[in-house]
Amino acid sequence: MAKDTATPLVLTNARVIDPARGLDAAGSVILQDGLILAAGPEALNQGTPDGADIIDCSGAIVAPGLIDMGVSVGEPGHEHRETFASASEAAAAGGITTIVTMPETDPIIDDPALVDFILRRARDTAIVNVKPMAALTKGLNGADMTEIGLLQEAGAVAFTNGHKSVRNAQIMRRLLTYARDFDALVVHHPEDPDLAGGTMNEGLSASWKGLSGVPREAEIIMLERDLRLVAMSRGRYHASLLSTSDSADVIRAGKDRGLNVTAGVSINHLTQNENDIGPYRTFFKMSPPLRNEDDRNAMIKAVADGTVDIICSNHDPQDVETKRHPWAEAEDGAIGLETLLAAALRLYHAGDIGLVPLLAAMTINPAKRLGLDAGRLSAGAPADVNVFDPDRPWVLEKSAIRSRSKNSPFEDARFSGRVLRTIVAGRTVYTYD
Repeated sequence: MAKDTATPLVLTNARVIDPARGLDAAGSVILQDGLILAAGPEALNQGTPDGADIIDCSGAIVAPGLIDMGVSVGEPGHEHRETFASASEAAAAGGITTIVTMPETDPIIDDPALVDFILRRARDTAIVNVKPMAALTKGLNGADMTEIGLLQEAGAVAFTNGHKSVRNAQIMRRLLTYARDFDALVVHHPEDPDLAGGTMNEGLSASWKGLSGVPREAEIIMLERDLRLVAMSRGRYHASLLSTSDSADVIRAGKDRGLNVTAGVSINHLTQNENDIGPYRTFFKMSPPLRNEDDRNAMIKAVADGTVDIICSNHDPQDVETKRHPWAEAEDGAIGLETLLAAALRLYHAGDIGLVPLLAAMTINPAKRLGLDAGRLSAGAPADVNVFDPDRPWVLEKSAIRSRSKNSPFEDARFSGRVLRTIVAGRTVYTYD
């Protein structure tokens, strides 16, 4: 562990990947005073600073710390599910150096004072960076606009209605237009609530299990509506969680038209499908629901070709009181901070996507979209770094999960790829023993 941020830290004998520069080369990374001094082959020519702590990475990959865009934390109001302390410990173990939090707490983060509370609480208890998103509508009611300008001044990095869609198109248009005047990003969960009344993906699998289905059209129709409203308002829009091939086509067409839109996908929808539900295991119950294999493959291709910009964990801790129920009665949601990188590496090992674009979707892409000075290894950037071995095998054991809630769909899963060290602002906050 670095003595302090003033003591230089040198990561040597590394494979340095910086998607922001398209860099993938042997080299070193030099950190001091909470900043990156040099990274890559050029760092080899600078020599070792006097008094530096030197860490031999033995050929492991050094990359920017991951940025997880859209993390649910129970604090305030549901600390029994997750706190900033427990979420940040889990994030650090997963190579994540910045978590972007959802406003679905108790009370809901729809007031500047509550944004300030989040920032202060995170400063005092979290070991990774915490950036709050604020509510798009008061109480997430989908009707009354929040004070976007004041919330932004307080520190909100984006605005969202959480896992609820804004049903009224006129209200959504006004929200996009008002947010545009502050250059604020609207993050929306595109799912028509009138169509999305089921509990898993609509299709043969749902019929065989006797479960009500959520049609793909629930997502597609809402997304198409949203992009029409973006065109009318000229707002900034991010579709938070896509899950279907048609949705990727809609985003692709919107980008081709010059709209200011981006899209995200959860790692669950890239690595799992509806068949993983098995014998009604509620840890696989999510919103949007896990889709079929064709949609999963389409989403992987959309990430690989840049149509879908961002991969997130969609970390949503739920305890036994909300998950240990029959399938139809259980809450949606799964944790994923500790497994985001390891699960994503499955796509790399399968040959579906290269490491540089894969890491870009979890580093520089969310940083750019949110306007964060993070996600890169350039000289002068914050010293938020992730060191991992892409081939080291491990198994996720329930007893080792750091999150307060244990609702992981990857419980007992085997992975190839382990985080060895996580550094935030030049300080080591996690090491794998």
